[in-house]
Amino acid sequence: MWLLIAFIAVPLIEITLFIQVGGFIGLWPTLLIVLATAIAGTYLVRSQGRMALGELQRSFGELRDPTEPLVNGAMILFSGALLLTPGFFTDFIGFCLLIPGVRTSVFKAIQARIKVQSFGTPGGGNPHPQRGQAGRGDRIDGEFIELPDDDAPKGTSGWTKN
Repeated sequence: MWLLIAFIAVPLIEITLFIQVGGFIGLWPTLLIVLATAIAGTYLVRSQGRMALGELQRSFGELRDPTEPLVNGAMILFSGALLLTPGFFTDFIGFCLLIPGVRTSVFKAIQARIKVQSFGTPGGGNPHPQRGQAGRGDRIDGEFIELPDDDAPKGTSGWTKN
């Protein structure tokens, strides 16, 4: 239902703003403003998108929860779509989503409505145990056969194929 209201309300708001601004400053300055906001928005989305991607890669590298960088990236992408859409209202919302404080507030509002049970590696074990460090008692059962030394190729450990 909310989506239907948005699809009806946003174009009405945009048309109203185009008429008001166009009547106040004229047709060509209005079109120039719309074009300038699209160009400036594209530049800002590109630069902030790079920063968001770097933050996402850092969170993966440090094995941190990637939820916030992912949501930031999605909001930056959405703001880019809004800034490329002609109109003053969509430009305003798009530029607001490029402000980190606004994105943080939106993320916290979303986070309050969605609860994640847990975040971690499958089985809860250390994904990269250090050498000599025992795991959490996890055990892998298996079978093996011992090969005589004369079956192993010369110059290799026997574990690899040449």
